Amino acid sequence: MAAKPGERRLQILQTLATMLENPRGEKVTTAALAAKLGVSEAALYRHFASKAQMFEGLIEFVESTLFSLVNRIQVDTADGASQAEQIVAMLLGFAEKNPGMTRVLIGDALVNEDERLQARMNQLYDKLEASLRQSIRVAQMANGWHGDANADASVLFAFAMGRWQLYAKTGFKRLPQEGWELARKFLFT
Repeated sequence: MAAKPGERRLQILQTLATMLENPRGEKVTTAALAAKLGVSEAALYRHFASKAQMFEGLIEFVESTLFSLVNRIQVDTADGASQAEQIVAMLLGFAEKNPGMTRVLIGDALVNEDERLQARMNQLYDKLEASLRQSIRVAQMANGWHGDANADASVLFAFAMGRWQLYAKTGFKRLPQEGWELARKFLFT
C-alpha cells in the first residue's frame, strides 16, 4: 500500500533523526539512509532534491518546535526572569529528549554538508539568544534585573549550548539537565 503524500517524507526525516542518535557520530550517507528505510537512493530524491534539503527539514522541525515553546513560555509567564529560566530549561529538555536533533543543534551532523545549513543554524542561535534577551529586558523593566541584557542572554545561551555539546560529545551519557537545579540557582540568583 502506498504511503499518503507527505508520510514518506516524514518517515525519511524521522529515520535520519534516529540515525543521528548514533553516539559514535558517524556521517550519515544517503545510501545508509535508503538501506535503513528499505528503499533506493532514487526514492529518497523523489521527496528531497538533495541531502541538504533533508537536513533543512530537520532544522525546520527544530526551529518550529523550539519557537513554539519559547512563544508559549513568553505568553504564559509574565515574569521575565522566570521566562528566561524556563527557556533555558526547555532548551536542555528538548536536547535530552531528541539526541539526534542535538547533533543538528550543535552542527555536528552538518559537518561536510552544505555550508548554508550551518548559516541557518547560526540564525537559529541568534534568534534563541534574542528571545532570552527579550525575557531579560522584561525582567529589567519589572523587577530591576541587574546586568546587561546582551551579556546575560549570551551567557545563558552559551550555557545551553555547552550542555548540548557535552551531551553529544559524551555519546549522550551526560544529560543536559544533569545538575540543573544547582546550575539554575547559580545562573538565576
